[in-house]
Amino acid sequence: MGALVVYKDLIIATAHNEKEHTNDPTAHAEITALRKAARFLGTWRLTGASLYVTIEPCPMCAGALLNARVSRLVYGSPNPQYGAVDSHFHLTSSNALSHTVEVTSGILEKECQALVDTFFRNRRS
Repeated sequence: MGALVVYKDLIIATAHNEKEHTNDPTAHAEITALRKAARFLGTWRLTGASLYVTIEPCPMCAGALLNARVSRLVYGSPNPQYGAVDSHFHLTSSNALSHTVEVTSGILEKECQALVDTFFRNRRS
């Protein structure tokens, strides 16, 4: 899985899933990219930033988007098992929270899904 953060038309952070490599359960691509973006900007508030990811974020990552005040999320493929944006919990659009995130989904969906399928097929082999 991959992620990148764009701010003022510049890519300020890129990352990929590193859970297995780092033995860190929080090392999802989104979390790592948000950390890098915050360091780059010198603030945890990523207002005005857009996060682009391969698949719909899980609850942890959707929560991080909200906490970081990310303005926009763009993702390719839905995540029917763990998706917390559109598939299950709708965290980024909840009126119960103080921040919402503009969401665009389905961008290059088939290509993103093929990447995810290949990744997990290779992990099982």
